[in-house]
Amino acid sequence: MPDRTRSRPVRILAAAALAIGAGMAGTAAAESQQFPVPKITIYPGDAIGADVLILKSFVVGRDPGPVVRTTDALVGKVARRTLVAGKPIPSAYVRDREVIQKGKPVRVIFSDGGLMISSLAVPLQAGVVGDVLSLRNVDSGQMIKGVVEADGTVRVAGP
Repeated sequence: MPDRTRSRPVRILAAAALAIGAGMAGTAAAESQQFPVPKITIYPGDAIGADVLILKSFVVGRDPGPVVRTTDALVGKVARRTLVAGKPIPSAYVRDREVIQKGKPVRVIFSDGGLMISSLAVPLQAGVVGDVLSLRNVDSGQMIKGVVEADGTVRVAGP
């Protein structure tokens, strides 16, 4: 009479392995996500365009953290750190393009009702749209603060 006690545990283990493998395959497919990645290495200060990005699928077993998830969120930005080709891009590794450059004179505008005063000032730091910058008025040497506008001017408020 054949020994069936040995073959039964082997069959149970084989069935369990198949079930686990099938479960893992389903899990991997469910956890696959696409992220934009650079086609080439992008260095700090380089602008990011759609032509240097591709979408790549990644199997994610856990939350990948704060990475950029769409191409639109990257186009027009500038690299803060080196972005490695084929790797997801951490959100902290990119920034908005600077509208104002440190030391380059900009037009400063004060407006209150119908009154509008325009002058030149030198920014003490670079800035993106919405940043509050410290500037030195070219004519008077007085320090002022203002908000960077999209058109490259700085809007200052009254006292």
